[in-house]
Parts: sequence; C-alpha cells; structure tokens
Amino acid sequence: MDCLIVVAHPDDEVLGAGGLMHKLSQSGGGVSVCIMDGTVQARSQRPDDQALEHDILSSAEMLGIKQMLRGDFPNIQMNTVPHLRMVQFIESAIEKTEPDIVVTHHPADTNNDHLQTSLACQAAIRLFQRRPEIKPIKEFWYMEVPSATDWSVNRAMRPFTPNTYIEVGKEGIQRKIDALSQYRGVMRPYPHPRSDEALLGLAAYRGAQAGVKYAEAFECAFRREL
Repeated sequence: MDCLIVVAHPDDEVLGAGGLMHKLSQSGGGVSVCIMDGTVQARSQRPDDQALEHDILSSAEMLGIKQMLRGDFPNIQMNTVPHLRMVQFIESAIEKTEPDIVVTHHPADTNNDHLQTSLACQAAIRLFQRRPEIKPIKEFWYMEVPSATDWSVNRAMRPFTPNTYIEVGKEGIQRKIDALSQYRGVMRPYPHPRSDEALLGLAAYRGAQAGVKYAEAFECAFRREL
C-alpha cells in the first residue's frame, strides 16, 4: 500500500500521520510526502535554512519516507495564490508517487494554509478522471493536526469526525514523537497539544475509541474500492 501525505508545512506530516507513515514503511509500503511550503519563512523560532533542511530530512529518515516533494508557496499566505497552481503542484506529486491513499488536512482546520492545501488536494485527487493513464487513488483521508484541527472554531464548517483508526502501538507513537523532536522549536511543554504527554494521550484516546492500543485517527472522505 503506497501513501502520499500532502501538507502545508514541515512538521504537519509528522503531527498528523507520523505513526501511520512509520507503520507503512515498516511493513514495506511506500510513503511519500508533499510539503506545499518547504521554507516556512513566517514561522516563529525558525532555524536557518541549513538547519531546517537537516531537520526535515532527519525526521523523514526516522519515519522511512521514500520521497519528499517540496513547493515554495508562501507561508500563511496560500490564500493569495491561484488555486490552480496549488492543484497542479499536488497533481504532479500524485503523478510521481502513484499513491493508493492520499492524506491531507481537514478543511475545518483553523490554520488557513491547511484549508487551502485541503481544498487544492480535493481537486487534485480527481486527476485520474481526466487522464486515464494516471493510476486511480483508492482512498482519500483527512488527518488531525494537534493545535490546528482541534481549534476548529468556525462552526459553519463541520469539524473533524474520525471514522478510520490505525493502530500504531506505543512504539509507533514514540517514533512519531522522536521524529517530531527533530524539528527545532516545534515541541512545547505540557499541556500544549504539541507536547510528548498530549501526543501520547491523544493516541491512547483514539486507540480506546477503536478498541486498540494507541492509534492515529483519520476521516475517510472517499473510498473507491474495498
């Protein structure tokens, strides 16, 4: 099973799907990541370019990511970019990686870059309908990113509603935390959502919902076949 994770910023891929990526790579599945803004120039506590590059690659290596594709869309300004440009960039990632499953942000995330990425991804996954030579995706999932998805305060949009649970075990969550820790300035002390305790607690809660030991939760928005 090959999976493409499409995210707005570096570290979103780990926060939302670090356990899933580790589990897939350990079982022989291909894991690719597409980051729309690989430079995050507006980020607080951002390291210099060389250090950020090191952090991205170090985290990816820990999770067994096969391909890393990065764009240069503007940080916290993706709403100023033509929608078509973002769609075409994600389409090119789908064409290169040939995923069975595409995972991206939930459209109700408070972070506007997450919303724009989600909207572009929703359009891009239909590429196989326009081009028969493109491998069709089987499933399209939304993920939850702590400190963004939980802050879905716009009640005009339906919040994240998980219906797919991936058991990753305590070892998988620890690998997720370790991979996230490769990003300098991202982790915070408890009770922040990006703390060790909060990430472990969320995984325990999601696992309990599904009757498994530690899980990541997703919302499957499209399934083409069983």
